[in-house]
Amino acid sequence: MDKPSAPSCERNRDPILEVLRNHFADRRQVLEIGSGTGQHAVHFAAAMPHLQWQCTDRPEYLPGIRQWLDESALPNTPAPFVLDVSGPWPAGGHDAVFSANTLHIMSWGEVERLFQQLGRVTTADAKLAIYGPFNYDGRYTSESNAAFDDWLQARGEHMRIRDAEAVDALAEAAGFELIDDVTMPANNRLRIWQRTR
Repeated sequence: MDKPSAPSCERNRDPILEVLRNHFADRRQVLEIGSGTGQHAVHFAAAMPHLQWQCTDRPEYLPGIRQWLDESALPNTPAPFVLDVSGPWPAGGHDAVFSANTLHIMSWGEVERLFQQLGRVTTADAKLAIYGPFNYDGRYTSESNAAFDDWLQARGEHMRIRDAEAVDALAEAAGFELIDDVTMPANNRLRIWQRTR
């Protein structure tokens, strides 16, 4: 198979890295949920060699992720493993979790399960970083996000841009407090929470 490539990853990886360099400076074990092509993983792991970057995704995405990891041959990117948020989750011990462009693709029930499982897989002071579009006060932040939401819902009724306040409520219930909310290119956000209990 051809190595998968997402142009959006090439465009957003450096702005994301700029934020993660700060928030993940004292982290060691990152669990990436929904690694997609694997492009983010190799870029971030190469730039932050102090991190062990663990890729995960549904089974059909793992061959493509392996191609990126094998080609980069980085010492801090172990083999990816299967993680479907609705299925079994891995053992704990991660002091950071990262996910990009996933919440709007999952059903709301899957988003809820993701947050419910965080306590099992993270350390007591873990950080959670989620990149993607968000609505605020029930409103789109741009016309392009409104059009994107229409496109998502045409693909699947369960897909939609999530309300930041609803996601924050899930995070709070899981013991995570919002500590940063960074404006990113293309009307996206990088939101960072820290586990407090």
